[in-house]
Amino acid sequence: MNFNATFFGQLIAFAVFVWFCMKFIWPLLLGMIEEREKRIADGLAAAEKGEQKLEQAEQRLTEAVEEGKNRAADIIAQAQKRGDEIVEEAKQNARVEGQRQLDAARGEIEQEKEQARQELRQQVAMLAIAGAEQILMREVDRNAHNDVLNKLGADL
Repeated sequence: MNFNATFFGQLIAFAVFVWFCMKFIWPLLLGMIEEREKRIADGLAAAEKGEQKLEQAEQRLTEAVEEGKNRAADIIAQAQKRGDEIVEEAKQNARVEGQRQLDAARGEIEQEKEQARQELRQQVAMLAIAGAEQILMREVDRNAHNDVLNKLGADL
């Protein structure tokens, strides 16, 4: 066998093989590669959109948490204010009730004092009448009258 003829034969076989690959196999491989590149690019774009949506969601979450904290602080402030108002109302009601009870007690004391005066007047009148009866029943004697008056003074 001749080296040159074998070499040219192999060269022609290789050229046919390259032509066959370029004509039928290469376009299929390029199509698959391009399709894969497109899927990868689409996946990266979707991932980027997902990251943006995640950032937006985190921002909305932060805003919602902040709004919730503000609303909670407002509610707490309103509750504190209402609590202070209730305490103030209770103090005012207690003052009014205390004043009413004090006035009622003073009226009762006045009434009891007046009643005690009336009873004392009645007792003094009765003692005066009793003393006058005793003086009139006894003989008219200065020493006896003084004794009776001293006795009445001691009773009063």
